[in-house]
Amino acid sequence: MSIAFVFPGQGSQAVGMGAGLAQAFPAAKAVFDEVDEALDQKLSTLMWEGPEGDLTLTENAQPALMAVSLAAMRALEKTGFSLPDKVAYVAGHSLGEYSALAASGALSLADTARLLKIRGKAMQEAVPVGEGAMAALLGADLPQAQELAEAASEGECCQAANDNAPGQVVISGKKTAIERAVALAPKFGARRAVLLPVSAPFHCALMQPAAEAMAAALADVTISEPCVPVVANVLAEPITDPEAIRTRLVEQVTGMVRWRETMQFLANNGVDKMYEVGAGRVLTGMARRLDGVDASSVGTPEELESAAAALNG
Repeated sequence: MSIAFVFPGQGSQAVGMGAGLAQAFPAAKAVFDEVDEALDQKLSTLMWEGPEGDLTLTENAQPALMAVSLAAMRALEKTGFSLPDKVAYVAGHSLGEYSALAASGALSLADTARLLKIRGKAMQEAVPVGEGAMAALLGADLPQAQELAEAASEGECCQAANDNAPGQVVISGKKTAIERAVALAPKFGARRAVLLPVSAPFHCALMQPAAEAMAAALADVTISEPCVPVVANVLAEPITDPEAIRTRLVEQVTGMVRWRETMQFLANNGVDKMYEVGAGRVLTGMARRLDGVDASSVGTPEELESAAAALNG
């Protein structure tokens, strides 16, 4: 069996996430304490008690989701599990790539928390509220989504942002262009087009100011070689070189998340078991669309104990 660990992105957050891990595992509680200290913010209290509106803010959701993923990782490691001994690849969806890098030792936990706080704030501030939008195209493939985006753009930013799974592509850009795309979607093969409840148009050219902010933030951070290859969002290929990682993390802010290709890369390279480490089950659902790949979530104490038994058996 060849194993990959994958880490969730924004949208998987929920009030209460990680609380069970903190109560059950001292190593998990220590992660939340370290993130709180790194950010000089009681993020853990916000995660466990809400309000949901504050947790959903990009600058809070991004480090919070990473914290849950790393809390699960640290608890798993206390059972005797070793990432380099058991796992062939790691990958993360958008902000989840930072979780993958922290899990594999390329970034420290404190640096990852601070970077994601900066990233979330910069992405939120890159476009005035109400000027950008994102929409999910259901039933359309990437070429159809790209043709639709071009047809709807009329000189405004409109591009494929997340190629998530077969028949599920997200587009991002100027709100007026995205609204045109939603109206045109049936003519381009989409069964349905749904505006997403997001606060900014992620992974498109409008995020360039955020990319510049991340280039500055990443320039001062130590990046080590990960203990297992990280499949980069913008490449859908593994990277281990620290400078390549730094470059790809900047490109990722405006670039498309090539998640469908990432999943296909893993399957093509022998991965037949994936664990989604962190909050929610979004990536687990996507992975199960791949033939011959079994997927499980590791986000609650019960799921973690089950995974530990399988991984250490």
